[in-house]
Amino acid sequence: MTRSLRLTLVVATAAVAALALSACSSGSSNAAGTVTDGKLTIATGQPAYSPWVEDNKPQSGKGFESAVAYAVAKEMGYAKSDVVWKRSTFDSAIAPGPKDWDLNIQQFSIDAKRKKAVDMSTPYYTTTQAVVTTKSSKAVDHTTIAELKKDAIGVATGSTSIDSVKSVLGVTPQVFNSNDDAVLALKSGQIDAIVTDLPTAFYMASAQLDDGTVSAQFPADGKGDQFGFVLPKDSKLTSKVDKALAALDDDGTLESLQTKWLSSETGTPVLK
Repeated sequence: MTRSLRLTLVVATAAVAALALSACSSGSSNAAGTVTDGKLTIATGQPAYSPWVEDNKPQSGKGFESAVAYAVAKEMGYAKSDVVWKRSTFDSAIAPGPKDWDLNIQQFSIDAKRKKAVDMSTPYYTTTQAVVTTKSSKAVDHTTIAELKKDAIGVATGSTSIDSVKSVLGVTPQVFNSNDDAVLALKSGQIDAIVTDLPTAFYMASAQLDDGTVSAQFPADGKGDQFGFVLPKDSKLTSKVDKALAALDDDGTLESLQTKWLSSETGTPVLK
């Protein structure tokens, strides 16, 4: 074998290897655009918390985001047995680069900056405002507007919660420098309840308060953050996910799952 022929073979072999590595790392090496042919790989956080995922077991289908993921998968033609779950951090999911999953769901707010690095689906949920209190507070059983407007309500400065309290309850809340300051005020009895967005409310009740509870939520007004699936940049699945979500919205599935997992199962009624 001549030296030039050996050189040609080495270059050709390296090129093939590079192409193979590129296809593997892109996470879309088959016609369907999935990381594994015939499977839909969905990622979520570790751990994943209630009410988004119950008992940190997304494969159970229990919890709002787990249920939404399986509903989308079914609409796209995947059986429950064809769904494979992985775990990822929040930050790595929205960073540029190849992914080892097809979809990622963990309360990602849709925004233009994130769309520069990854694809984002149309929304599957728009956040509402909610009431956080303690089981010893007089506000714990107040699930109507008339009852709650008599309580001392706290909010964080700069939040949309301020306008919500004014417009829905018709009162002016006490404004604190941060959610943490509002939590301290609730613990000390300075206020009876905090109003914040529902995801933050669940976090406060479970992680920041020993006897915390999310006692009620405001009627949906469509003004909150919108949550969407994250997909790898330029994924072949993005339009299919959007189509599936549109169908689930049209037939009432998304609303039904929201009512079940974010209201009924959590005991968080909508204020009337």
